[in-house]
Amino acid sequence: MAKKKSNKAFGTVIVLLALVLAAFFIYRKYLGARVQLKDRNYIYIFIRPEDDFSDLLEELEETGVIAKQEDFQWLAERMELPQNLHPGRFRINNGMNLRQIVNLLKYNKQEKVKLSLNSQIHNLDEFVLYLDDKLGLEAMDIEALLADEKLLDEKFGLDPDNCFALIVPGTYEVSWAISRDELINLLAQRYKKLWAPERLAQCKRVGFRVDEIVTIASIVQSESAIESEQEKIAGVYINRLKKNMPLQADPTLKFANRNFGVSRVLDADKEINSPYNTYRYKGLPPGPICLVSQQAIDATLNYGRHNYLYFCAKPQLNGFSDFSQSYEQHRRHAAAYQKALDKIGISR
Repeated sequence: MAKKKSNKAFGTVIVLLALVLAAFFIYRKYLGARVQLKDRNYIYIFIRPEDDFSDLLEELEETGVIAKQEDFQWLAERMELPQNLHPGRFRINNGMNLRQIVNLLKYNKQEKVKLSLNSQIHNLDEFVLYLDDKLGLEAMDIEALLADEKLLDEKFGLDPDNCFALIVPGTYEVSWAISRDELINLLAQRYKKLWAPERLAQCKRVGFRVDEIVTIASIVQSESAIESEQEKIAGVYINRLKKNMPLQADPTLKFANRNFGVSRVLDADKEINSPYNTYRYKGLPPGPICLVSQQAIDATLNYGRHNYLYFCAKPQLNGFSDFSQSYEQHRRHAAAYQKALDKIGISR
């Protein structure tokens, strides 16, 4: 009897030992093994909407996150990752184990992409290239979206020529795998928030369409960042439009010549044959020359009511301008400004 008990106890010990060894093996192989990224602290992996589990396995192996697909696949399948795969950008930190990686992906703990849309983006081409670099969307998909006449008209009352006006500057946090529809809905949300009924009514009162106000505001913003100056400058441009005078706005020449960073506009710049050359062509250019802040839009909607037709940066170069009603007075201000630029060696 004692011998049977001894054999039974021995068998129990063997089973427990086997379980311990199996648990140790599983821990060592699947939970204890950690990502070794050598000289990097982290790496991103990207899952596209059309990717499946096999694509993920290839991505993990190619980026060096896992050594063998089989090891990761065994654990991932038992944790039901293939049925819970999410598109996006995921950050894998050096030293993570396989279970942590599976949980990261399964529970969609992706790292969002931060888009900084500001006045440094001057046109649709730059906007498309910026998104193409930051997101999973292809440039051709974004271009097709911004060329969709029906969609632009129905959602914004815009068209492909002036649709740059729909992009509201700011910081956007989005999934790397954002779709075309999600992108346009996000832009529409910001656009409709900015152009609430009150601003739309104000726009109507001043006698311009939304895209026209945005275009004027883009020029005004490029002239000055000071709100009080923006209102006065907007008043100058609107006065000139009402008198059918050319705007003669230097920022439009910089845009037309792609000389965004120059400090001085030359007579040669005025020779370009472009609809954005407001020295050659009267009226507003086809669209905005940069992304426009809410401040500049409001300054334009609340433009200064005055009789000025000209303005020129002060020779003190302090961000303010001298305003004139007559061309003779403006020439004197312009000469003082040009002399100040010459004095400090700004030739371009």
